[in-house]
Amino acid sequence: MSKRNKLQKFAELLALPNVYENFNPLEPKLYGLNGALVSMKGEWASKHFGNDQPITLELACGRGEYTLGLARQNPRRNFMGVDVKGARIWRGAKIALEEGLANAAFLRLRIEQLSRFFEAGEVSEIWITFPDPFLRNSKASRRLTAPRFLAEYKKVLAPGGLIHLKTDEPNFFSFTLEALAKYPGAEILHQDEDIYSKPLPIPELELKTYYERIHLQEGKAIKYVRFRLNG
Repeated sequence: MSKRNKLQKFAELLALPNVYENFNPLEPKLYGLNGALVSMKGEWASKHFGNDQPITLELACGRGEYTLGLARQNPRRNFMGVDVKGARIWRGAKIALEEGLANAAFLRLRIEQLSRFFEAGEVSEIWITFPDPFLRNSKASRRLTAPRFLAEYKKVLAPGGLIHLKTDEPNFFSFTLEALAKYPGAEILHQDEDIYSKPLPIPELELKTYYERIHLQEGKAIKYVRFRLNG
């Protein structure tokens, strides 16, 4: 993508009513429509969605394919795609508006700062779909199931809140299981090394992103784990 196209998308994001952005990770400020400073922590459901329904986050959402799919499947729930790349969430936000998906919104910020923008217990569920596995050992702390991220999720999740991970990367999957085994209060509810080799346990797993379809065409097994962080 050219720099010009990226700049154009960044400008368009400011005009989208379903997008919120944090421009400086050193400042916990959030900006909404037309760059207006907004305060949403603890009030996402009422202020943005206009209801009191549960909120599900898709982390590192990319173009928001899973966020959109979940919103279509569950019209009475609220869904938010989170990614640091504005040019990525632009596409998902545009599609949500075109389809009239009022229960889908997008948030541009660093995932390790979730608790700056969500109140304790404000999030009911988290999906992590095909994140960058950061396979080099020197980058292990950047994996989205590393202990520092699990601690951040625990801060914003409601008691018993679920976390779902889908990945095709066996080393990342093993890392996740090991991290959960060591993390206080972590409880694995379901795990599968090849989810499509048998009937799916929940309908949300039927959703497939662009990259997941590519992985399947290459013969890769899709792995899944569902867990919660107790205590």
